[in-house]
Amino acid sequence: MSVDEKTVRRIAHLARIAVTDAEVPHLQGELNAILDFVEQLGEVDVEGVEPMTSVTPMVMKKRADAVTDGGYPDKIVANAPMSEDDFFMVPKVVE
Repeated sequence: MSVDEKTVRRIAHLARIAVTDAEVPHLQGELNAILDFVEQLGEVDVEGVEPMTSVTPMVMKKRADAVTDGGYPDKIVANAPMSEDDFFMVPKVVE
């Protein structure tokens, strides 16, 4: 896959980045290099390799999956502009 000047300008526009005409060829080369690298990653044989979350073996810390009320609703709504009975109040937006 190759990126042309029009695509570079479109990406810059979507990213809200001001790009001069002189910068376009450099950015085009950078984006093409990134895409070439991503294509190389697709060629890697990962058959039999287990997914991992870290390069070092470790056990992820997990909390119990239990539904709770939080235990401190007064602290949760303390900074809310408006609250009532430990619920956030918001202005009506639909008539």
